Amino acid sequence: MTGAQAALSGDNGGMDILLNGEARQTPPLQTVADLLQSEGLAERRVAVEVNGEIIPRGLHATHALQAGDRIEIVHALGGG
Repeated sequence: MTGAQAALSGDNGGMDILLNGEARQTPPLQTVADLLQSEGLAERRVAVEVNGEIIPRGLHATHALQAGDRIEIVHALGGG
């Protein structure tokens, strides 16, 4: 375990992640879909990247988050 991983490992029942560069604590055994719901983004068009890997929308409900994950959520914007 690296120093960064050790600093991000939760020991109080939650798990620590980085969300868009900010340290956050989430409940254990949370999925990408759970995180989007808790952030009020479940109905929004977003792209989610976990540790540098894009997670397709169809896998949001089954992709489990782990302590120390680095998650980026990007909102889709329309233009014209």
